[in-house]
Amino acid sequence: MDDIKRFKVEFVQNCCFRMDESLRMIQIALERVSEAQVWQKPNSSLNSIGNLILHLCGNMTQYGIASLKESEDQRERDKEFTASGGYTKQQLLALLEETVNTVKDTFNSTAIERFLKQKQVQGFQFSGIGNCIHVVEHFSYHTGQIAFWVKQLHNAQLGFYDGHDLTMLNDE
Repeated sequence: MDDIKRFKVEFVQNCCFRMDESLRMIQIALERVSEAQVWQKPNSSLNSIGNLILHLCGNMTQYGIASLKESEDQRERDKEFTASGGYTKQQLLALLEETVNTVKDTFNSTAIERFLKQKQVQGFQFSGIGNCIHVVEHFSYHTGQIAFWVKQLHNAQLGFYDGHDLTMLNDE
């Protein structure tokens, strides 16, 4: 396998790993909240967990599926933030899992040429690589917001890394 193909495989594997990590953390956080708390907002300027999950699905579909596949963008972003219910925790999690899996499949099937091609998304110019980076960092960002809100609600740790020694130093 040549260097470019190996780079693509390594890049996509790492993007998928990071997305799986964010999904795992959101699954843990959702276990700690009630159905009502999923739609509770910390204050009027912040979003509920439900809104954030809908937003993640919309954003990942726009950047990680429609743009990379060069298919029609049908996102209705405002609806992600105006929803105040309509989904249970399980339905939100299923929607998020389905979206993540579709994005990962898209990353894996995207041609090297598309990773390098510039395309406008939300008014910004990104290569396919830029889209992937955006999807991963955006997912991680909102995962942190969800985790923070759940910790605030319950004054408890979520145990994302239970069983791992995070004080270990890097190999030399």
